[in-house]
Amino acid sequence: MLLLAALLTGCSNAGYYAQAIGGHLAVMRAATPIDRLMSDPASDPRLKSKLHEVQAIRDFASRDLALPDNGSYRTYADLGRPYVVWNVFAAPELSLKARNWCLLMVGCVSYRGYYDQRDAEALAAELRQQGYDTYVAGVPAYSTLGYFDDPVLNTFLRFGTPEVARIVFHELAHQVVFVNDDSLFNESFATALENEGMRRWLASNAAPEQRAIFETQRLRKAGFAALMHAYRDRFRALYDTDRADRARPTVAQRDAKSALFAALRSDYAELKASWGGYAGYDAFFGDDLNNAKLASLALYNELVPAFEVLLARLDYDLPQFYRSVSQLAALDKDARRQALTQLMPAADEIRQAQGSMTLSAAKVR
Repeated sequence: MLLLAALLTGCSNAGYYAQAIGGHLAVMRAATPIDRLMSDPASDPRLKSKLHEVQAIRDFASRDLALPDNGSYRTYADLGRPYVVWNVFAAPELSLKARNWCLLMVGCVSYRGYYDQRDAEALAAELRQQGYDTYVAGVPAYSTLGYFDDPVLNTFLRFGTPEVARIVFHELAHQVVFVNDDSLFNESFATALENEGMRRWLASNAAPEQRAIFETQRLRKAGFAALMHAYRDRFRALYDTDRADRARPTVAQRDAKSALFAALRSDYAELKASWGGYAGYDAFFGDDLNNAKLASLALYNELVPAFEVLLARLDYDLPQFYRSVSQLAALDKDARRQALTQLMPAADEIRQAQGSMTLSAAKVR
């Protein structure tokens, strides 16, 4: 996404756009057609096995999910690093409103991406000097919205077949609908489609034990998301009580913020105990837990329930769902948000039904 913006933006922030162009072109140069790798006797047999599963996932995405049938995820690139880019998130010390950066073609987004982790860390340090809470997150995949054929990357192939399926479904969803200046809409739609894609893929392609593992992970993710949603509301309430002097936060404001983060960690410890000690989210609750981390989660989760309600009301007809989402995308931002917000109250009922569908599929298998 950054590449096209860079080509059209001129000399402003030249260093940033240069790394975006260079980084993306390096990814594309590293890509080799999967068919070629599969037919090459010199290819690693373990890689071949993984890529064979990728091919099945990619075919499923277009055949069963009505996602674009193009050259994306039909090539493979090993970048020799754990993430393709690192995103920088920033939020004021007493606010959950993420800082935005604006680019041509994609509009304004609430993060800034770098192909070199050191560059991302440097920007985060600069923003902290300006008083922002910051968070640097490694990203295993991104979408070029169909302008380029996005490759399968080692950065997400390493996570295993279910995670590859999740990422492919999510990133291809961005090629179906994408709205400038509305990251929350874009990511929530893609996450909702990802969830539905995984439900269908697991039902027809996974063994019972794999489905059970994924269902456990899904329930943990839902519990984590619910906890973070509740605390985002509490933080917003805290920050909204005193707007008098945001430029110079008082000791009392900082103490109240610290106390609320302590309460969040305590409630997470209880949630973790209910999971039997599962520690997969421990890193998120490290010493750098702050407003920027909370804001980054909202980007992917806040409106997902609304899209799930819409899909259910359309009887899970994906082409019709895409048409309806496209109609929402044509609205102005306020009208779009209002329409989705009105769907939220029905979300619990839909998710309970989805849970029953998952269990039924497992019994049939």
